[in-house]
Amino acid sequence: MTDIDDTTPILVGAGDITDMTTPVDQARSPFDLLAQAGARALADCGAPALAARIDTIAMLRLFADTSHRFATRLGTSTNPPRSVAQRLGLSPSREIYTWNGGNMPQYLVNWFSEQIARGEMRAALIVGGEALRTQHGAERAGIEGVWAEDPGGLPELVGEKRRGWSDHEDAHGMRAAIVMYPLIENAVRGLKQRDVPTHMRAMGDLFARFAAVAAGNPLATRREGYSAEQIATVNESNRWIGFPYPRLMNANAFIDQAAAVIVTSVGEARRAGVPEGKWVYLHGCADGHDHWYLTERDNIARSPAMARGARRALAMAGKSMEEIAIFDLYSCFPSAVEIACRELGLDENDPRGLTITGGLPFFGGPGNSYVLHSISEMIRQTRARPGKFGLVTANGNYITKHSWGVYSTTPRRGSWKREPPNALQAELDALPKAPFTETPSGAAVIETYTIMHGRNGPELGIVIGREAASGRRFVANTANDAATLADLQEKEGLGRTGVVRREGQRNIFVAE
Repeated sequence: MTDIDDTTPILVGAGDITDMTTPVDQARSPFDLLAQAGARALADCGAPALAARIDTIAMLRLFADTSHRFATRLGTSTNPPRSVAQRLGLSPSREIYTWNGGNMPQYLVNWFSEQIARGEMRAALIVGGEALRTQHGAERAGIEGVWAEDPGGLPELVGEKRRGWSDHEDAHGMRAAIVMYPLIENAVRGLKQRDVPTHMRAMGDLFARFAAVAAGNPLATRREGYSAEQIATVNESNRWIGFPYPRLMNANAFIDQAAAVIVTSVGEARRAGVPEGKWVYLHGCADGHDHWYLTERDNIARSPAMARGARRALAMAGKSMEEIAIFDLYSCFPSAVEIACRELGLDENDPRGLTITGGLPFFGGPGNSYVLHSISEMIRQTRARPGKFGLVTANGNYITKHSWGVYSTTPRRGSWKREPPNALQAELDALPKAPFTETPSGAAVIETYTIMHGRNGPELGIVIGREAASGRRFVANTANDAATLADLQEKEGLGRTGVVRREGQRNIFVAE
């Protein structure tokens, strides 16, 4: 393959680890776990000389450094990527730590490929993962401070720092994925014109196919092969989290799981002696985000960014959706998959399958790092099926930030060049936003809603609605007494009328 441009970016190493057995009282740190995945990726290259050519290490942000919900008493590193690099004996000139977002693994591959194609980077090791199983167990055992490290220096921070919810959304309890995605799901249900029982069965059917893939994946954390009925039936072991999602429809975050991939150029791979059978090409890519806050979006059940970004990535690869043989769609909750299928023109029952890992509820959802496992598995799958093309989709926040990658062992001819991402983003930014008011009043109708549950039952009702007179969107809570919450969950909420009013810093919706 001597006619391939030396600057062409390729992926040459992949490594994963899922640890469900190391005793939590050993308090094994996430940096040790990530270094294990990194070592596997380096070994997978089949060329020990490549390690010395790595000039960049990038690490996906830990949940403990992302959200107060996951903050730890075990401590952290002042320079997380350097902590991993030192364990691997690497001395890269560039150390990167990302801001949050499930889109960031694919975003990094896209961005690094661009830099490699321009000759600005030799090789990069991308690592990510979580040790939340160990973190919670060690904290319960009273262990503190053992993860604190100061390896020196400060990492370069990359990505989007701003949080994914507005102050007004925050005032009404909209500040976490387990709240936002149920709101999105009921909007999807409305778009599909389904009642609750019908939609619950459909979601169970969808995720049973993910669970079946996880059952055959030795790296998956839930390998029981749950049936559609088990996934959709609410009981003590599958309790409500945020209606309409029971536990098995939520990403499984409390796990110890890490992955790593290596991106370099054809020229560097040749010089290091990486066998050509290890090379996987990034044929197409794109990045973009929908309107930032959920309440801004014209249609909560749609994603213009998914539709337009996927088309951009496929066009760069010169492929149609029909020519893609392997998929891994981001799958933190059913709505993420349902919206992706609608925007990409895929049937939810597509015989090619929608996941190669088993998805975040069944394979595992290691924080910001899940898509690194998607990419790692895509590397293995495309190597095993030479000439076939695969698509990875990545999603951050609440159907907000998106990245796409099209992969194959088929060589990419000519110079590697992508469209500037700001071209797509300018299109997305120009799309209309929903009219909105923070101070609604009077007659109103529910657009979507959720009931958040604790271990002892329903705790909070959240409504996104429209004023009847103006059509302006608003956010409100319901009264939190048991009768009100039960009434909203047991009766159809979509399209339900009522009255909204301001009370202090919140809006309150009272259903008729």
